[in-house]
Amino acid sequence: MEAVQTAESPATFEEIREILHRNAIGMEELRKRQEETAQLIKETRESQKETDRQMKEYNRRFGDFTNRFGEVVEYMIAPNLCDKFEEFNYYFQRAVSNSRYKDHKNNIRFQVDVMLENGDLAMLVEIKTKLETADVKEHIKRLEKMRKYADLHGDKRAFLGAVAGVVIEDPVKEYALTEGLFLIEPSGESFNITQPGNKPKEW
Repeated sequence: MEAVQTAESPATFEEIREILHRNAIGMEELRKRQEETAQLIKETRESQKETDRQMKEYNRRFGDFTNRFGEVVEYMIAPNLCDKFEEFNYYFQRAVSNSRYKDHKNNIRFQVDVMLENGDLAMLVEIKTKLETADVKEHIKRLEKMRKYADLHGDKRAFLGAVAGVVIEDPVKEYALTEGLFLIEPSGESFNITQPGNKPKEW
């Protein structure tokens, strides 16, 4: 018995036209989605740029506020420091704000928020709105620079250190005192000074 061979009928013109029509619709939908996606990406980028601009402006204004607030704190504390330290038998004749020290030859450069001075002794005071451990470490480096600068310029005075802050967390307080620094913090309309448990460190 002979096998009967069958072949699929070729697509008609109408079927081909329907397939092409569907493909065209699909391509049009794809093109629209691509355009929508591109527009969404563009809008997202523009929105991100605006967000970045707003964040920069916020950071600038917050930085200005923090700096000004820090200056207010400094001016509140500085004038009374000499009197306050008399309670610890330290008699300073003057308090100098924002002293700058430069020695280009020896690559030394630093600034002191408040320097309390007399003939034999000086104290470097660092004042922050919020005092962090990193600020304490930086102040210790500043005291080391002060010692080096003084030795190079014939200044034989001993130097003490103190840190002050409106907000100071307990671990930061403990660290500062352990390192031999005086701790200055607000108390009502005035401020308190805490002396290190051991003898204050001299540089």
